[in-house]
Amino acid sequence: MPPVVVPVFALAVWLASYLVGRDPRRRLHWRAAAALIAYAAGVAAWTIAPGGAPAQVLLCVPALMWAGVAIGLLPEEMPERTPLDKGWLLISALFLATVVVVPGAARLVAVAPLVGGLVLLWRFHERVRPAVLPAAVTVVAALYTFTLVALLLPVDLGAPALVLAAAGLDLAVLGYLVAVADATDAGERLWPDLRRSAVGAAAGALLVGGLATLTMLAVPDRRLLTGLQFGLVGVVMAYAGLIGPVRRGLDRVAFPHDDRLRQDRQALALLSEALPRRRERHTLLAVSEQEFRRLTVQALDNFGDLARLLRSPLIDLPTVDRRLAGENAERPMARALQLRAVLQESVARLKPDGLFGTTEEWRHYNALHFCCVVGLRPYDRKPVTDGLDRDSRRALEWFRRYVPRRSLRQWQREAAALVADRLWGELMRTDPRWLTRAGTMAAPPTRSP
Repeated sequence: MPPVVVPVFALAVWLASYLVGRDPRRRLHWRAAAALIAYAAGVAAWTIAPGGAPAQVLLCVPALMWAGVAIGLLPEEMPERTPLDKGWLLISALFLATVVVVPGAARLVAVAPLVGGLVLLWRFHERVRPAVLPAAVTVVAALYTFTLVALLLPVDLGAPALVLAAAGLDLAVLGYLVAVADATDAGERLWPDLRRSAVGAAAGALLVGGLATLTMLAVPDRRLLTGLQFGLVGVVMAYAGLIGPVRRGLDRVAFPHDDRLRQDRQALALLSEALPRRRERHTLLAVSEQEFRRLTVQALDNFGDLARLLRSPLIDLPTVDRRLAGENAERPMARALQLRAVLQESVARLKPDGLFGTTEEWRHYNALHFCCVVGLRPYDRKPVTDGLDRDSRRALEWFRRYVPRRSLRQWQREAAALVADRLWGELMRTDPRWLTRAGTMAAPPTRSP
């Protein structure tokens, strides 16, 4: 077993864990993580039984997962996304069953869904951000396909371990591209946060991975021992990538009856995790009106999630500055709370005069206030109703009975655009020097026609 196998296994597990921990709500991250975990399991299986059927099947799974990743890179507001996601699930299940049944080189059929996903990515490439993503994904996917061909076809391209390592590097680059797409979509920085997690992963890989490699080299041909060593490395790498969620889970176990202590520790943890992902203040002036509107929609969607508001570029709005004074103006947590207050007041401005209603003029206010500010989830099988006031209960019943999910989402987008237009107007009327505390001037954005 060449020593190169353990580092690529560790890299795959860490990157998969990092993607899930970065934003557990995004299906795109889970698909990319599933591809990396399947590869890591395939590496372990190949080390234990080189060329075996389980290893070959596991190494084909990433191609199926990355077909779903290619679809997941398309904008969520596209009407085609839902049928494409459902079609990918069905097709992947059929191809996975085929890969399990057929022998050897025939398992290369797993590449077919990936090709289809790349075709769709190029079909809608003008809607993908950043713009270079389709080309980068295509190149790296082609390299992975080449390594898969080298592993499954009866050709000699060198040591299988080196080919496995090359496939792992290809998948790692694809995982990095997913992280780039997520950071671009959320208006966050990627590199400082990624570097922080990578340093911890490198330390764990050197300490635990090095010992595991030496153990497997010293005691060869012990399948159980090899599997246990891979498991140990996987646990350490998963912890390095999921350190934030793991710490919060440990707090719930260690302090089950001390809510105040848990909340204080969670607030500190959220702040420490958010700081490396925040953009510089002056970048807010560089966004276009369309980008500003998209960021506003995201902030409203994340109204109840203070961790995401901490990372939103809108935390540096001038209206937030005017609400804070002294040291509070430099505290990210205070700014996030004020951003939430600004959004709530902007939504309240949409409310028509009079008591609660369900007429046409109430749709925008109802869509944002009850589903974003109040946090109603009307389409859950058993929506939570504890603590709701009379209007919220009436709104919940109205949404469930008379408002289709697609209509509600459309109303939310329209209402969020109204809120964004108001905040954008305030930004345009503000002296750009409010962002330059260090004295550096930033150029104001161009007004949209």
